Amino acid sequence: MKAVWIVAVKEFRDGLRNRWIVAITLIFCLLAVGLAYFGAAASGAVGFTSLPATIISLASLGVIIIPLIALLLAYDAIVGEDENGTLLLLLTYPLERGQLLLGKFLGHGGILAASTVLGFGAAALVISLVSARAAWQEVALAFAQFMVSAILLGWVFVAFAYLISVFSNEKSRAAGLALLTWFGLVLVFDLLLLGILVITEGQLQPALLPYLLLLNPADVFRLTNLSGASAGNVYGGVLAMGQEVGFSVATLLGVQLLWVIVPLVVAVQVFKRRKI
Repeated sequence: MKAVWIVAVKEFRDGLRNRWIVAITLIFCLLAVGLAYFGAAASGAVGFTSLPATIISLASLGVIIIPLIALLLAYDAIVGEDENGTLLLLLTYPLERGQLLLGKFLGHGGILAASTVLGFGAAALVISLVSARAAWQEVALAFAQFMVSAILLGWVFVAFAYLISVFSNEKSRAAGLALLTWFGLVLVFDLLLLGILVITEGQLQPALLPYLLLLNPADVFRLTNLSGASAGNVYGGVLAMGQEVGFSVATLLGVQLLWVIVPLVVAVQVFKRRKI
């Protein structure tokens, strides 16, 4: 465990040195404050409108930005070390491959978690200070749930990035696969489900479709941050059906955690068999 911790601390310090934490924190903070203040600008209103609308808007954009940041942060974690010739050097130390990968994951996961808490936490503080429509306890509770789900979403895609990295033998290929993963899970998956509904003329088992959403971590994140029937109208489509099932927040967070563990375990097993 000491070896894992040493690698994790090294990766976290690299993130500090490369300004990853500062950049991601600023992105999250500006995103949250901007959406809270200008989210209703299309309807002619400027300023904080409501907490549920702010969280829904954050989830809508966060599901696009957070996975992309996570993939860019970690896609070259293994293949990059291999191309630079440092992977073989690292493995000469009393360090197992699984320990190396887990340590790197904890370091990158720590960067995302710290940035999420600092960025969205600062935004929550600003909103609670300037808004007269929501008590600070209400803001803190809503943002706490959102931040936990956002951290888990980031960790899911960090785990996918490691899986891509151990499968790839070139950084360029890993970058391409990372973008394809983001495109497929964030943008294409729901379109495919809607396409299936259209092709089958709605005869797909209605009770099955909401559970198919659990096969996509991006949709699980969206469902976690839905609040009430009006939220389903904001998302629309298949996500509204998922909301009707009434998955509990604890269940959805558990599914997100499972999405972190499975690709990470597979990545460890593949890395152990990778030829250096």
